[in-house]
Amino acid sequence: MREGPLQGQVALVTGAARRIGRELAVRLAAEGAQVAVHYRRSRAEADAVVAEIAGAGGEAICIAADLTRHAEIETLFGAVERRFGRLDILVNSAAAFFPTPLAETTEEQWDSLLDANLKSQFFCAQRAAPLLRAYGRGRIVNFASLGGLVAWPRYSAYCVSKAGVIMLTRCLARTLAPEVTVNAIAPGTISFAEDAPELAENYIRQAPLGRTGTPQDITEAVLYLLRAEFVTGQVLVVDGGRSIPA
Repeated sequence: MREGPLQGQVALVTGAARRIGRELAVRLAAEGAQVAVHYRRSRAEADAVVAEIAGAGGEAICIAADLTRHAEIETLFGAVERRFGRLDILVNSAAAFFPTPLAETTEEQWDSLLDANLKSQFFCAQRAAPLLRAYGRGRIVNFASLGGLVAWPRYSAYCVSKAGVIMLTRCLARTLAPEVTVNAIAPGTISFAEDAPELAENYIRQAPLGRTGTPQDITEAVLYLLRAEFVTGQVLVVDGGRSIPA
C-alpha cells in the first residue's frame, strides 16, 4: 500500500463490515490510515475487510460492539486506544433502516431506530472527542440521509433519526471547534452490484442526473470532508439532485 495523505492517522469506521462502511474502511486504508473496522454481528465480513486491507499492505483491526449500549461503545474506543494509541477520524456510518407506518409502529421499533441511528452517533462522538482534540485536527463525519431532509411517510422514525443526526452534527461542530471539524453526509440511493435494479427505478426517474449513486461517490465526498480545513457543521447531500424542490 502506498503512502497517502492519511499516513500516520487512525480512523474508526462504524458499521464497516458491509456496503458503504466497508467501502470507506478500504478507501481510508488506501489513503494511508490505520483503520478500526467496527461491526455488530457480521464477523466474517469484518474479518474479510481487515484481510483485504492487510493484503494491500495496510493495517486494520475489527472490533465488535452494539452501539446502542453505552458500555460497548466504551469497550470499542478502549480497544482502539490500546491498539493504536490515538484517533484522528471518526466516521459514524452504522445505521438501521426499516419502514414504520404510523398505525403500525411499535415503541420498540421507534426506540430501535433512534438508538441505532442517533443515540449511537452522539455517544461515539462523546467518547471520541478527547482523542480527536489531542492532536488539534480531528475529523468526525456523520451519516445522515436524504431521509433526514425529505419526508418519507412510511419511514417516519428513520427520517426523524436522520434529521436528528443533522442537528447533532451542527451542535457538535460548535462544541468541538476549532480542534475538530464535524460534518455530515446525506446520501440518496446508492447502488451496489448485489442490489436488484428495479429497486432504484423510481429514484432514477426523479433524480436530475438520471442515476443512483455509487460507493465511490460517497467515499469521495467523505475524503473531501476529511481534507477540508474551513468546513464544519455542514451537510453534504450526495443524491444526484433528487432533493432539489420541483
